[in-house]
Amino acid sequence: MLLYRLLASLFATIILFRAARDGGRLAVCARLRVADPAPGPHVWLHGASNGELASTRPVLEALVTARPDLRWLITANTATGVAFARDWNLPRTSVRPAPLDLAATTRRTCRDWTVRAHVTLESELWPNRILLCPGPVIGLGTRLSEGSAGIWGRFPRLARRLLTRLDLVVPQDPGTARRLQALGLSQEALGPTVDLKAFYTAPPPAEAPAFDRARTWLAASTHEGEDAAVLDAHAALLTQDPGLRLILAPRHPVRADAIAALIDARGLTLARRSLGQDPEGAQVYLADTMGEMALWYASAGRVFIGGTLTDRGGHTPYEPAAFGAALLHGPDMRNFTTAAERLALAGASVTVPDGAALAEALRALTDPEAQARAGEAVQKALRPQADATTLCDLLADHLPRA
Repeated sequence: MLLYRLLASLFATIILFRAARDGGRLAVCARLRVADPAPGPHVWLHGASNGELASTRPVLEALVTARPDLRWLITANTATGVAFARDWNLPRTSVRPAPLDLAATTRRTCRDWTVRAHVTLESELWPNRILLCPGPVIGLGTRLSEGSAGIWGRFPRLARRLLTRLDLVVPQDPGTARRLQALGLSQEALGPTVDLKAFYTAPPPAEAPAFDRARTWLAASTHEGEDAAVLDAHAALLTQDPGLRLILAPRHPVRADAIAALIDARGLTLARRSLGQDPEGAQVYLADTMGEMALWYASAGRVFIGGTLTDRGGHTPYEPAAFGAALLHGPDMRNFTTAAERLALAGASVTVPDGAALAEALRALTDPEAQARAGEAVQKALRPQADATTLCDLLADHLPRA
């Protein structure tokens, strides 16, 4: 633990330097102290960013209703995550940027906010928070990859100390459950296997989709190295369907200029969301903004999942599934192994190795009825195997009474 605290202090210095450079004194203060504490005891719930928080929202809403005696402190590592959770406007909740995982900041947060329990989401297993937060500590939707388990395995005493501190762990997949138990998690603390992302429900889009859904396809959350394959597939499809439109939504909009250059190099017409350009007539609509994925999912009958043609492990299939889209993806879906296995078993999605195969698979899903059937198969394959109410009851039993 001493080694971890030394390393945490070193990395904290780097993070604080960047915060000072990018956001000034207020940004630094936000990482050292969770400001403006609300009165009364709190449950501290922490998620990395939008994705983790979105998957937890149905369970949290059920808990807020079931346990009106509890107040909640919700923290996120990113500004977008903080803004996202604030938009929920849930009663008895406060949303703040997450403090650094330093012993002093953790103790200060627990003291200022009268923390009585801690719920941490997915892979956010921070040692100081787990060890220093008073009351029960719960891992919800916990995910531990083979690589991360290997790293923890190099520090067996620390791993066992952390895992024996956890009162309940609800793992995301069976592999995570096995790896956690191998590192020291007790059978008594192991809860049911639940992928929280399966609870995702399609929200109403902020605006009406402007496109013919059957003749629009979406490349969602693409990474560097995938855009060229996506654009080549689209160019090939345009030779047979000149009115087809591609919505290209990069995982990191900061890459938009580089992607625009790739589009121009192929002679494709382009409109950019960030510039407010009219998409009418554009062959490619570059969705280079944040927080609008629901609109793009609602606009496209076919969705390619980014991060699957490169070594990124893929992004969520649950969100496009909620909108009834036909799903296509590359071979690397390791971030969602259980979902990928269920899709493969049902034959509900299409795996493509490259851009040429992507074009062929999209061509086979040209017919609107074929898209609808494929979307229904995806929804059936990814239907939640547990309900949020049952999980809420389990969590409520482990949380203290105010």
